[in-house]
Amino acid sequence: MNVGDGLVANDATTLEQLLAPLPVDRLGFPAQVATAFNRMGLRQLRQLRVLPRDSVARRFPAGVLHHLDTLLGRRSLALDFYTPVDVFDARIELNFEVESHQALLFPLRRLTSDLAAYLAGRDSGVQRFTLYLEHRNTPDTRVQVGLLSAERDPGMLFELTRGRLEHQQLPATVLAVRLVARELPLFTPQHHTLFDERAQQTQPWEQLRERLRARLGDDALHGLGARADHRPERTWTSTPTDTLLPASGPRPGWLLADPQPLHEASLRILCGPERIESGWWDGADIRRDYYVVETRTGQRGWAFRTVGDSGPLLLHGWFA
Repeated sequence: MNVGDGLVANDATTLEQLLAPLPVDRLGFPAQVATAFNRMGLRQLRQLRVLPRDSVARRFPAGVLHHLDTLLGRRSLALDFYTPVDVFDARIELNFEVESHQALLFPLRRLTSDLAAYLAGRDSGVQRFTLYLEHRNTPDTRVQVGLLSAERDPGMLFELTRGRLEHQQLPATVLAVRLVARELPLFTPQHHTLFDERAQQTQPWEQLRERLRARLGDDALHGLGARADHRPERTWTSTPTDTLLPASGPRPGWLLADPQPLHEASLRILCGPERIESGWWDGADIRRDYYVVETRTGQRGWAFRTVGDSGPLLLHGWFA
């Protein structure tokens, strides 16, 4: 601990010796406490050090003994960790009235970079935030940016906000830009391979998904969900997010809208039949025997024949 001009204390005993002649007024006590000590004839720290602790505790607040122990090295000086605020709220006032989206990109990039730095300091991500465009005599324009998962990459946050902003019509010139983020969930970094030879040509699916949603709209992308129906053309449905389909027999990744007859003579049946009978309750019942087939070029398909029909197999889908 440094004391005075160039004086260094390496242990508690040396520290007490160096601090002993210091006046009470310079020890950091509250003014009323320092005045009380002076009226008692206690002018230096060496005089306070020999006082009975019980007597000091009765006459003065508890913080006096705590502060005295801290000065003499008997108690460690605990400092509170810095805790960032729970809401990110940043605003940039523009030097002139902006009429185009292009002129807003520079302050937008700065705001999203500040947001990413704030999130990194909190070790969290952001899933929803709002961009406010302030006008002179018109209510603020609100641009809502929502993500399917927490992110904090500055480039991605900028591109997503830019995509949303480009679809926004400006009712008036913009005087200031403000970004507010209140939902700050925990962020789990993605795992990457140790050796990525061409990282500049790859992009995680989560980032690509969010970029497409920002460019095309929230309803432009859909996942696949399962429907409680055994008929292949009705067993799936579109969902807002990706969901896992239930396990079943071999199913093709590409299902044809209209089954096509297979007239190839060298067609080879790999497995089957798998009979599917369903739909009797709505008048669109089916009775089919499905086979996994392979063409002479090695393509694998999913074909069926209606039960009781002796015609050619009908191709219903291709396997990847």
